[in-house]
Amino acid sequence: MNGRNRKDIKPGLLVRIVQKQDQRSGDLTEGVVRTILTNSPTHPHGIKVRLETGEVGRVKEILEDE
Repeated sequence: MNGRNRKDIKPGLLVRIVQKQDQRSGDLTEGVVRTILTNSPTHPHGIKVRLETGEVGRVKEILEDE
């Protein structure tokens, strides 16, 4: 699953995000969603979330459901 639909993303989900500073390199950061920051139902570049570690980025991959 990709991270473009808000309905697919919930707190506690394990995801890979791309942070703003990593957009050019494409480096992904793995973590657990704490909060969803995007209000719209979809976003072409991925739904923006904050991980439990405090990192913020757009979801590129959903790894597992709780």
